[in-house]
This record gives sequence, C-alpha cells and structure tokens, in this order.
Amino acid sequence: MKISDILKKVKPAFSFEFFPPKDANGFEQLFQTINQLKSCNPAFVSVTYGAGGSTRSKTIELVANIKNQIGLESMAHLTCVGHSSDEIHSVLDNLKQQGVENVLALRGDPPKGDKTFVKPENGFRYASELVDFTQQHFQFCIGVAGYPEGHPECSNLNQDLINLKNKVLSGASFIVTQLFFDNNCYFNFVENLRNIGVEVPVIPGIMPIHNLNQIKRFTKMCGATVPVDLLRRLESVENDPDSIREIGIDYATTQCEDLLAQGAPGVHFYTLNRSRSTLSVLERLNNPSSVA
Repeated sequence: MKISDILKKVKPAFSFEFFPPKDANGFEQLFQTINQLKSCNPAFVSVTYGAGGSTRSKTIELVANIKNQIGLESMAHLTCVGHSSDEIHSVLDNLKQQGVENVLALRGDPPKGDKTFVKPENGFRYASELVDFTQQHFQFCIGVAGYPEGHPECSNLNQDLINLKNKVLSGASFIVTQLFFDNNCYFNFVENLRNIGVEVPVIPGIMPIHNLNQIKRFTKMCGATVPVDLLRRLESVENDPDSIREIGIDYATTQCEDLLAQGAPGVHFYTLNRSRSTLSVLERLNNPSSVA
C-alpha cells in the first residue's frame, strides 16, 4: 500500500526506521527488534541505504522481507551517490518486482573518506532529479527528506525550503524530517513550507536519546541542535547509561505528545535497530497513566 494512502487513513501514523546490519548477528538482533515493534502496528517502516550504495542489495532484501514475510508496509531509501541512472533504474525495477511500493528519494551523503558530494557519471546531482526520474519511469509513492533546522550544506534557509519544494513539485507525496529536539523548529518549518505552497504531509523524525556521545555525533553530522537544558541534564549523568536512556525516553515522549497535540500527522522513529526506547515512548503515549 502506498504511504500517501496510509497517511490519509491512519492518524496518527507511527513508523520506524531501520538500517541493514553488517553481519548475521546484527540481522538476528534486527529481526527481534522488528518483531517486538510489530506489536505496535506501525503504519510503515523504512530501511536506509549505505553511503555510495554500500548496502544496496541488503536494503532491497530487507525491505522485501519486511513486506512479504513479516507483513509490514515498507519503504526503501534510495540515494544518488555512486549510481548512474541505469543503475538507479535497475534498483527501482528490482524493488518493483519484490512488490515494494514506496521509496524515500535522497541525494545521500558522500562515501566515507569524501568530504563533498560528487555527481556520478550519468547520474543525478540532486534528490529532485531522482524524484523526477522515479516518477517518470515507475509508479512508486515517493517520500523525501526535510531539515527543520536547514540542510547542513545549505546556509540559506529560504533556498533550502525552495529546494524541498522542488522535490515535491517533481513528484514527492510526503516529507520525513531529520531528527530534531526543539519542536518549535518543526512547527516553524511546516509553517514556512505552507507559506510557499507545499501542502504534503510532513512527518516529524524523532530519535530517543540513549547514548550521549552518539547523539552529539549525529547532530553534528545532520545540523540539528540539542537544547542547552537537555544537554545539561544528559551531561550531569553522562556516566550512567540507564539515566541517560530514561531522560531520552521522557524527552521524546514529551516531544511526541506536543507534536501530535498540535497536528503532526504522526511520528517517524529513528530506532537505530533497537526497540526498548521506542516501545517505552509508544507505551507512554498510549497509556499516559503508565508514566511513573
């Protein structure tokens, strides 16, 4: 089922993001996570795509398995990095043959060791070009990424919004945001999009914090910020993983409650292939009395 249709029917729509593991043990852990989260009846799940297409076959295999064997609607991430248009066409055709109906079209990060993105030979420079190509040749439902605090490579926030609008005009049906910790960033982002005529659903991306150094690294990479008060709370217990995880669950729960109360269409959880924190947040959202 196409995610654009799901978003019209399921409110709020909760979804989860996974990444292809590196080895058999990682896959075993991931499928345990997926089966645990399946009980939450997610609207869909997504599977990431490694830099330079390094996990291409694993992404296709995992997305197809989740949809056809586990029975959850799935979305494959697809990037421009390292692929010609013919190779992109082959990936999309493979996904189509597997019954996958949804893709998240991304420019993608440069391969490890490269500082800047380089347009592949006979490939695409921008995600909007990938969206347009996919729209022309296939009938996938296409999602794209949005950055509430601006793309780290685009210093002009207005231009960043225009770039996102171009992706929608090229054929994208919904937007999934990068992680953020200040809901005002999301609400301002959505308002600014509406003001320039972008009306597609904007799904907020939330990552429950469970490791301080990890979240510092992630936010540096994607251009997100951690509010000072939250950072101080985390740093005060930085040697206590359980306390950090509990703070992360509490904060993510409060974020989600506010987002949903003010009209967000759902929440896309960045799970990092783990279920504990996401399950705790969803339990608290569904049973507020369970919060101690």
